[in-house]
This record gives sequence, structure tokens and C-alpha cells, in this order.
Amino acid sequence: MASSEHRAVFVSGASSGIGAAVAHHWLNRGYQVWGTARCRDRLTKFADQKNFHAVEFDLLDRSAALESYEEAEKSAGGFGVVVNNAGFGLFGVLTEIPARQWDEQLSAMLTNTFMLVQRQVELMVKRDRSATLVNVSSLAVDFPLPFMAGYNVAKAGLSALSESLLMELSKTPIRVIDFRPGDVRTKFNAAMQPSATVAPSAQPQKENMEAAWRTLEQNLDQGPSPESVAVDLWRAVKSGRRGTVTTGGWFQATLAPFLIRLFPQGLARSVRWRYFGIR
Repeated sequence: MASSEHRAVFVSGASSGIGAAVAHHWLNRGYQVWGTARCRDRLTKFADQKNFHAVEFDLLDRSAALESYEEAEKSAGGFGVVVNNAGFGLFGVLTEIPARQWDEQLSAMLTNTFMLVQRQVELMVKRDRSATLVNVSSLAVDFPLPFMAGYNVAKAGLSALSESLLMELSKTPIRVIDFRPGDVRTKFNAAMQPSATVAPSAQPQKENMEAAWRTLEQNLDQGPSPESVAVDLWRAVKSGRRGTVTTGGWFQATLAPFLIRLFPQGLARSVRWRYFGIR
């Protein structure tokens, strides 16, 4: 990472939250950062950063996203660090969310991200030099969030992809990090407000939905800052880590994953349900 040819970083979803914090952290240390958003206008906060390169990038459009990445990679001369962070949540009863929304979420966060990672790895292997690929999944891999089935599936799939790549790339200079944040103090929940009305078929779930939403909001409000998450990622990359790296509040990121491995699955599930107010 000390070589100038490796001082290029790619961060998807850089317009806000964890992605923006990661981009700022690397920029403040003299790195060139290519940050993405679905619309360039959402990246104006980086306008005064001469080392920032805005990339319009929408994972719902696979071919355009791949083309945007390839252009950025060529412009950078290869990336020393790639952070796949873009994603979004949907909150609601499984049977009540329209199929179109499920398709969009799973296409963007799983299928199209898979194809993007495939191309990223291909170009990294071709350049044959040290690089770090970071896939931002979630502690939801171990602790699925209630009424967020699509998000849970997408993040679990991304984590499995990282685990597969760890084995496939073991003989290369490419490191893979499955980066799992817990609840972080961002505006993540603002983009997935629950519906004010609940369909008759979902009425039995209304009480559980309201309890789960209150817990999610409370956890996000009390979570660590995205800047602290960016620091954890920086340290992981700089120390040469690979594999699973958790980040977040001490209870969520450190104690809970340890305890959950000691509990029988049924007991762990019961504790998780009680935590979210599920009856």
C-alpha cells in the first residue's frame, strides 16, 4: 500500500453513510478515490476534493455499472482497494412487498454485484499485484433483521461470495475482506420507512412490525458513527487482514457474535426475537 501505483481506491455508494465516510477517510490520507452514486449530483460534498473522482453508477443497470467500473479502473491504472458498499433496505411483510421491489433489491445487491465482483477480480488478477477487495455485508448475516428478508438474503449471499473468493484467491496477492457492520448512525432507515397502512392479510404482523421498527430506529440512533466504521476498515486493510471483519458497537460486533456461537440455535433465536419484540 506504500507504492504510489496502489494509492487508488474505489468506493461504491459514496454519497452518504458508510461509503461517504470511507471515501473521506482515504482522501484525507492522500489517496485518489473513485466514489460512486446513482446520480453525480449526490456527490457534490466532494467538490472541493481534488483527489476525488465522481462516478455515476447504478447497480440496477448491470451493463452500465460494469462499463463505469471498467472506465474508472482504467483511469486509475488499477485499484489498490475496492470497497463494494452500495445497497439499500426494504422493510415490510414478505408477502406485501411488490415483486418489482424484490427484483430490484436482489438484482442490485446480489446478482449484479456478483457480476461486478467477477469483473473486479478478473482485472485484479490480470494486473497481478497486491490489492484488497472489500465486500460490505452486514452483521445481519448472523443476526437476520425482522421484516427485511430481501436485505438478509442479499447480505448473506455477498458474505458467501467473499468466503468463496478467499479460497479461490489464496494463491494470489489479492486479499478479500467480508466487512460486517452492525447498526451504524446513518440515515439508512430514512430510505425504507414502513408503510403507514398494513394490508388486511398482514394485520396479524402489525404489532411485531411496529416493535421491530422501534428497535431498529433506536439501534441506529445509538450506533457508532460511520467515521468510526471507516477507521475500522482502514485498520483492517492496512494491517493486511482478510476474511471476516466485524465493526459497530461493542455488544453487536464483539460480544453478541461470540455468545451466539455458545448458545443452541433455538435459544439464540428466542433471544433474537425477544430483542426485537417479536411475539
